[in-house]
Amino acid sequence: MEIQISESTGKGIVFMSDGERNLAEMTWVKGGDDYIIVDHTMVDDSLRGQGAGRKLLDRIVKLARERNLKIQPLCPFVVATFNKVEEIRDVLYE
Repeated sequence: MEIQISESTGKGIVFMSDGERNLAEMTWVKGGDDYIIVDHTMVDDSLRGQGAGRKLLDRIVKLARERNLKIQPLCPFVVATFNKVEEIRDVLYE
């Protein structure tokens, strides 16, 4: 399933859709000129256990690296992932 991105002024979402509804999504808001706040993750039961949340976070990490931004995790899933996965901490806003 393809990960898509949608952005509007000061906020964004990465998501996986079945064409009718989002089956997984992760949202962020702009925190400042140099960081974003990831504030919400949702994964439908049909995708649980398949790494969908991590795939969404990896896409936001890629976006942050491309734009030279840091990520302030607010969502519990994202906080836990940053605590476990050292390879993505280069974009952690502290």
